[in-house]
Amino acid sequence: QAQLVESGGGLVQPGGSLRLSCVASGATLDYYHIGWFRQAPGKEREGVSCISLSDGSTYYTDSVKGRFSISRDNAKNTVYLQMNSLKAEDSGTYFCAAAVSTAPAMCIIEYGIDSWGNGTLVTVSS
Repeated sequence: QAQLVESGGGLVQPGGSLRLSCVASGATLDYYHIGWFRQAPGKEREGVSCISLSDGSTYYTDSVKGRFSISRDNAKNTVYLQMNSLKAEDSGTYFCAAAVSTAPAMCIIEYGIDSWGNGTLVTVSS
């Protein structure tokens, strides 16, 4: 299993930007996917974006397409989530996860996930 540590959350005004980072360690990551999930109070967790560490293929949920961008730096075992044009409804705790899966399956049905980080809080508010 991989160990995952998130960072980069905080308070930002609507329309602002944040970049989240997820550092992975402790496992052979070549065939893994890393994904970002979020959960707001009283709501179910949802997959935001997922990426393959091997070929860079990605998945985005519809509500973030065109605003969020996921990327990887394999040399640093780090996955980033660049979040632009943030909205109040983007607020929540963001978790990264690792899976041997596909990007869509991991994000949509959480297929193959075997590791979770502890989360980082994002608050979008004026």
